[in-house]
Amino acid sequence: MTTPITGTVGTPTTTATTSTARTDQMGKDTFLKLLVAQMRFQDPSNPTSSSEFMAQTATFTQVEKLEEIAKQNAELLTLQRSLSAGALVGKHVAYTADDGTTVTGAVSSVIVTSGSEPRAVVGDKAVPLGRITEITVPEVDTPATPTS
Repeated sequence: MTTPITGTVGTPTTTATTSTARTDQMGKDTFLKLLVAQMRFQDPSNPTSSSEFMAQTATFTQVEKLEEIAKQNAELLTLQRSLSAGALVGKHVAYTADDGTTVTGAVSSVIVTSGSEPRAVVGDKAVPLGRITEITVPEVDTPATPTS
C-alpha cells in the first residue's frame, strides 16, 4: 500500500530563491562612511558626545551580526533542502512537466549544486523540487509465509 504525501495544488511556475539582492538597502559600508563623515565634519565648538558615538558603534556591530545570522540561515536552508532532497531517493513522485502535464516516476538520484535548487532525477529528467506535487512510498513485496 502506498502512502501519498500531497504537495501544493496548482502548477508551479517558478522556484524559490534563498536571497534577494536589494540595491535600495544601506549596508555596513554605507554606515561606516556616514560615521566617518559625521566625525570629519562635526562642529569643533559643539562636538558629538562619546555616548552618541558608542551608540552608533553598537548599531554598527548589530548590523554586522545580523548579516552573519542571515548568512548562516541561508546556509542552513541550503542544507535542509539538500537533506530533504536526499530523502526522495527510492520514492515515487509525480511532478508537473514543462508542458503542464503530470508525470510520474521513481527518483533514482538527486542533484545538489551550490546556488540552485536541488533537483530529483526521475528517469532521464532532472526535476526541481518545487515541481514535485506528490510523493509516495513504493510498496514492498513481502514473501508469502507458508501455513502449516
